[in-house]
Amino acid sequence: MTTIGLIGSGNIGSTVARLAVAAGYDVVLSNSRGPETLAGLVAELGPKASAGTSAEAAAAADLVVVTVPLKAAQDIPAEPLAGKVLIDTNNYYPERDGRIDALEDGSTTTGELVQRHFAGSRVVKAFNNIWFEHLAGLSRPAGSADRSALPVAGDDAAAKLLVTEFLDKIGYDTVDVGPLAENWRTQRDTPVYVTPYGPYGQAGTGAGAEVVRERVAEAKR
Repeated sequence: MTTIGLIGSGNIGSTVARLAVAAGYDVVLSNSRGPETLAGLVAELGPKASAGTSAEAAAAADLVVVTVPLKAAQDIPAEPLAGKVLIDTNNYYPERDGRIDALEDGSTTTGELVQRHFAGSRVVKAFNNIWFEHLAGLSRPAGSADRSALPVAGDDAAAKLLVTEFLDKIGYDTVDVGPLAENWRTQRDTPVYVTPYGPYGQAGTGAGAEVVRERVAEAKR
């Protein structure tokens, strides 16, 4: 795996791109406003980065990170992403996304909704429980005593393995929380959301796999 596609290049997307380039990956960035608006970020990231449309980012990538608001994810054409492994970073914010009854009543999860839309792709939920500044600052080499872990959820074991390998390369261990139906355990306002890694708005202190596993288990509906 050598190329990461970013559909959405905001706080999380640009942070993942920086980590990926630092780990030796090529990245293709995209957003809703057009490739020309990403010129500054591409220049910052250097020769391993380029910008394109979302379809171009999908076509070039071995792994695609979909990091746009939940309501916007439903507007991304699914066909260019067929056959790809997708990392879904979404959380549900009713004040931004509108009320979604199936999420309000717990009958589905954000990951399942995204998987339903991208039916030909293999979706893995990741990056949704960590503040982007902590994500940027807590990356550590494999084997480091203070390495942090991120939870992942997905219905396809091979896709989760691919994402686990990517996270390892960019500086994180993983905790597998199960299928997409279980990704409610890592969503907004659950015990594993943001705070294990350090206070929001302050430097991160990190959370290893054992802490993440405990916080995931504490989640209640």
